[in-house]
Amino acid sequence: MSCVLTSMAVAACATTTVVPMPDPSGDASTGIAVNASDTSCEVSDTNGHVGPNTFVITNTGTKATAFYVLGVGDRVVGAVENIAPGLQRTLVAQLGTPGTYRTSCKPGMIGGGLRGSFTVTGDDVPMTVDARFKDAAASYQRYLSAQTSALVAATVAFVGAIKKGDVVGAEAVYPTARAYYQRTRPAAAAFNEELATRIRMHQADVGVGQQWSGFHRLERDLWASGLQPDTNAIADQLLADVEQLDAEVKAPTWTVDPTRIAGGAQALLEYVSANATSGADEEFSHTDLWNFQSSVDGAQAAVASVRPILDELSPDLGSEVDAQFAAVDEVLSKHRDGDGFVFYDKVAAPERQEIAQAVQALAAVVERVQATIAA
Repeated sequence: MSCVLTSMAVAACATTTVVPMPDPSGDASTGIAVNASDTSCEVSDTNGHVGPNTFVITNTGTKATAFYVLGVGDRVVGAVENIAPGLQRTLVAQLGTPGTYRTSCKPGMIGGGLRGSFTVTGDDVPMTVDARFKDAAASYQRYLSAQTSALVAATVAFVGAIKKGDVVGAEAVYPTARAYYQRTRPAAAAFNEELATRIRMHQADVGVGQQWSGFHRLERDLWASGLQPDTNAIADQLLADVEQLDAEVKAPTWTVDPTRIAGGAQALLEYVSANATSGADEEFSHTDLWNFQSSVDGAQAAVASVRPILDELSPDLGSEVDAQFAAVDEVLSKHRDGDGFVFYDKVAAPERQEIAQAVQALAAVVERVQATIAA
């Protein structure tokens, strides 16, 4: 089973353009060329300037990939996700301060990525405390927007396979689509709990007179009961729901409260620690490890968005956060299998306990981040 999508639309947190059948070398006149293969991330110029920086990313590999520009603490400054093989995207990243950034390609959409340094020069523009909070909120909102765009694209592929009766194809896409939702879960629940419930509910959550819908109902149909007469209708409702979520995240009327961002990260980690020993969240597919990794990814992106504030208030705490995230990644990496993970029913109880303990230690540190930022 593979969770890699090779024909999905791009999800971007900045301006993007589609260029079919690109020249892999990129066009230097339009920006910095990035050649993203399965094994390398070649950036034609590793120097930039304060202000907008344009990157032209070409996927010359065989797997869907992503390209990120990261600031201190892996804060997402700009990102383009789900670049299918043979396609090109353009990213405009606003780099507000001089210093060393990181570029990263993620072939197969997993792992820490193939990273390189990117040096930015120019005059720093000092930011007030209020401006830093606004910048943190904008950074996290860009991340969420990228994830919901990718969620829609993955769900289109997932639903399309179901409606063709392609069970194997739908099973292959399922963990990827779930992962995109999982990264946005705190935000989804924060502003529309009813919508979030429809997307993620388990059979045990279904109330009297309520229809079981969402990912887990389709998970049951694919792995346990077989496709049902209403499976296609449930799939159509799921797609409508994730499209609504995407629209609400992108609505100009919705804004992120920067003082609650780290709290959302903590909620993601608590989800992992609560489910790590039981494996109850993905009871039919056993794709729990994809969700655990995406929860950690989402938590890391949330913390990274407030990292400039944290480093100003408590730089030592930022270093502790980095160490704990690295420890969790090391534990999860033991269970990787190709572009994905082993199924969770193959993970022994002591190994599950190791995952739970590592994530609990990380959650304790992130709780301190929330207290520091919100103080």
